[in-house]
Amino acid sequence: MTAHTILPTTSGLPAPRPAPGRSRTPGRAKREQGSSPQEGERLRPLTRCQVEDRLQELGDLYAEVSGGGPWAWNQARTVFLRHLAADTRRPGFLLLIAETTALTGCAYGFPAGSAGPWWEGFDGHLPGNLLSRAASGRLFVVSEIVVPPRVRREYQDRAWNLARRLQRRLLADRGAVLGVTLVDSGDDGTVEALGSWGWRSAGDDALTALPTSPFRVLVLAPET
Repeated sequence: MTAHTILPTTSGLPAPRPAPGRSRTPGRAKREQGSSPQEGERLRPLTRCQVEDRLQELGDLYAEVSGGGPWAWNQARTVFLRHLAADTRRPGFLLLIAETTALTGCAYGFPAGSAGPWWEGFDGHLPGNLLSRAASGRLFVVSEIVVPPRVRREYQDRAWNLARRLQRRLLADRGAVLGVTLVDSGDDGTVEALGSWGWRSAGDDALTALPTSPFRVLVLAPET
């Protein structure tokens, strides 16, 4: 696996804001206690054949979320589809889509093993306590979470946040003990967004990278 950011780099987007302490207009808090409008987004898995049939649509979604001009759009789309094609061949691969009348998001990954192609990129970065979980097949690699910019900015701590729903369903459907992902050390925006959705550093509670490491290894508990 070639290590890559699991969220599209969205230059120019506002940084995610922490939920606590945010000002709210009168009456909004009462509505937030109920179900979110985003609950209307249905989550469902696609088979490998269905993924192949919808590659163009998935690529368009990723490029749209990534932002930028036509050149950046095409480049992001090409890279995403290349990674997706490689990961669909992995044992236990699972891709979920979120949709209403149109595709609104997706997330995918695969169970980690004690050896094999998945290890490329993670080699030398996983702490020992995760190696044993990988060997037992209870560690799930989350390769991508593709969601609209609003999901990165609004209500990140809510259970109905679309990113939280996607990542929770991925782990539940595969019975994983932990989710794991690898993020470029310099991609602070992605690390901040993931942190707001419950991801934590594999080494400690801080979402920081070692000075000599090009990556951050983040983990996610199934109940998050």
